[in-house]
Amino acid sequence: MEFYGYKRPDGSYGARNFVAVIPSVTCANDVAGAICRQVQGTIPYLHHQGCCQLPPDLERVTDTLISLGKSPNVGAVLIVSLGCEGTDHERMYRELSATGKPVEIIHIQELGGVTRAIRKGTDLARKLVIEISGQQRVPADVFHIIMSIKCGASDTTSGMASNCVIGYVADKLVNLGATVIFGETTEFLGGEHLLARRAVNSQVADKIYEIVNAMEMRAKSVGVDMRTGQPTPGNIAGGLSSIEEKSLGAIAKSGTCPIQGVLEYPEHVTTQKGLWIKDTPGREPEILTGMAATGAQFMCFSTGRGAPQGFPSMPVIKICGNPNTYERMQEDMDINAGPILNGEKTIEEVGEEVFRKLIRVLNGEMTKNEAIQYFSAIDIHCLGPVI
Repeated sequence: MEFYGYKRPDGSYGARNFVAVIPSVTCANDVAGAICRQVQGTIPYLHHQGCCQLPPDLERVTDTLISLGKSPNVGAVLIVSLGCEGTDHERMYRELSATGKPVEIIHIQELGGVTRAIRKGTDLARKLVIEISGQQRVPADVFHIIMSIKCGASDTTSGMASNCVIGYVADKLVNLGATVIFGETTEFLGGEHLLARRAVNSQVADKIYEIVNAMEMRAKSVGVDMRTGQPTPGNIAGGLSSIEEKSLGAIAKSGTCPIQGVLEYPEHVTTQKGLWIKDTPGREPEILTGMAATGAQFMCFSTGRGAPQGFPSMPVIKICGNPNTYERMQEDMDINAGPILNGEKTIEEVGEEVFRKLIRVLNGEMTKNEAIQYFSAIDIHCLGPVI
């Protein structure tokens, strides 16, 4: 089994072929956005970090931006630096250049301001787009697939249908030799022991408990005990009574395979295949950014109440468990898992439908959020204060 992707110098295969315009700090967002509006084939990563943060978070932001630039869906990179930011824009340039991809950098202050930076950046972005535009898709084995998974705007149908479908697809891909990444550490609460049982060794099991405890302690540090109820109004309205109930549904989307390890938020995936956890929050802008930074070519996203957004460089396939939501929002949902609840289809049948869809997406078919360009909300998950 194979798909057709863009082969990168590191041996990975992209489902898309973008020039990523990466601001190294939030102050450079407007310049990066203006460049992308001028040049077709570019995508911006507009975030709100990179200045007035503590050193560990500045390093975390730098590492995450580097990992985003390494994405197999990115064929070339233009870094937009202000010039006085806290992130290490020079390290970004060095490490991304070392991948073998074409990389350019501009400095707004050195160029004399915004207008000149937009002009220079537009010229460089156009050059990069033309340089990679002739690349052709080539056959790639299924073990080159890296799928990320998530659930959001969940209701009771998520855990009964759409999460189960993603679990089926996750198991199928892992058994074929591919890689699957899941996260949302918040939604392990009450079910972390079930994940720890699936760890390949005691070190991985300990790490699962460690990230859950750390997340829970961050909440308790501001006086909140997350185990006393369901934290989000939308989930309550959708019939989820507690965080434990939500967690059991969320964990279902990871399937049944052994868990190979736990990745830190900025990490690009290792060469080892199989099922991995990435330590992330559950909110869409931060987790989608973290998952794109793993090197995932696409995401399967389960929803019950309807979450329409995507990500600039990573196609997001929306799988809806609620037949009523799908009827209302079918222009935003890619797959209807509602027939499982009606008894019209099985989990396996919808799972195979999703598998066929993901192969088409890898080969170039757009998801619905890509087609309407609903993917600009991204952010990087940081741990410390803004100072």
